[in-house]
Amino acid sequence: MRRDEHAGPVALRAMQELASRVFPVTGYRHAGDLTWNWCLALGSQFECPTAVWTAGDRTLAWGWLESPDSLMLQVDPEHPEMAGDVLAWAEHTAGGPPSVEVAATETHLIAALERRGYTAADDGPFMVCMGRPLTGLPEVPGMPDGYTIDVQRDDAGVAGRAAAHRAAFGSARVTAERHARMRMQWPYRPEYDLVVTSPDGEVEAYCQGWFDETNGVGAFEPVGTRPGRRRLGLARAVCVAVLHAFARAGGRRAIVYARGDAAYPAPKRLYESIGFAPYTRTRIYGRSR
Repeated sequence: MRRDEHAGPVALRAMQELASRVFPVTGYRHAGDLTWNWCLALGSQFECPTAVWTAGDRTLAWGWLESPDSLMLQVDPEHPEMAGDVLAWAEHTAGGPPSVEVAATETHLIAALERRGYTAADDGPFMVCMGRPLTGLPEVPGMPDGYTIDVQRDDAGVAGRAAAHRAAFGSARVTAERHARMRMQWPYRPEYDLVVTSPDGEVEAYCQGWFDETNGVGAFEPVGTRPGRRRLGLARAVCVAVLHAFARAGGRRAIVYARGDAAYPAPKRLYESIGFAPYTRTRIYGRSR
């Protein structure tokens, strides 16, 4: 076994190899999620240390400090003893215990955290992991006249797609350059990156889909609508269109992560309206420094 440390998520494919392999067990950390987080880290990727533990060509564990005190990690459930190594690395690198978000299905990580004195927060935001089969899909709903759903096929539409994301989330993190670079990373495929375009050609809503062919599981990350175009059914229509794209590719299941707390309920209601149901949730673990 060896441990390789990097200044950022350089070994992304090695991390995704583990994500894809253990997803059927935990239902968390889809390979596409990691590419999306990689996109968000662009520009500061050398300030986000990572460590990857491998045995031959098989990834056993990885840790990713997304900020000085926030750790994302994954450990093969067949090698639960590796969790202690990842946490020790993160505590040393961060100069203290980081906050760690894990799913309730990652029992091996919860056990390791508790052994090191971490406890779960009783309140605050959390994510609910939702899924649905790719059978019995609803028809793509209608939209206002002149609105169309299109595939984000080439770089010509990147600026509009990135601008729609910034408007939807009130964040400047996703630039045209970052989105263009993300399009070159596995497992991005343009047929799962669908946009809703208004009659004047502006991107008003979108659903970014990621498809894991190994497991036949598609994921949404992210979904957004410009503030002035909400409540028109645009997000619902484009999400259903991506579900159909997953199904055409031979997919068996789709998943999405939404806020589960009462402070931000709208996305969860949207996904429930198209057949998604919760199967687990996340919690934030921490320890006093």
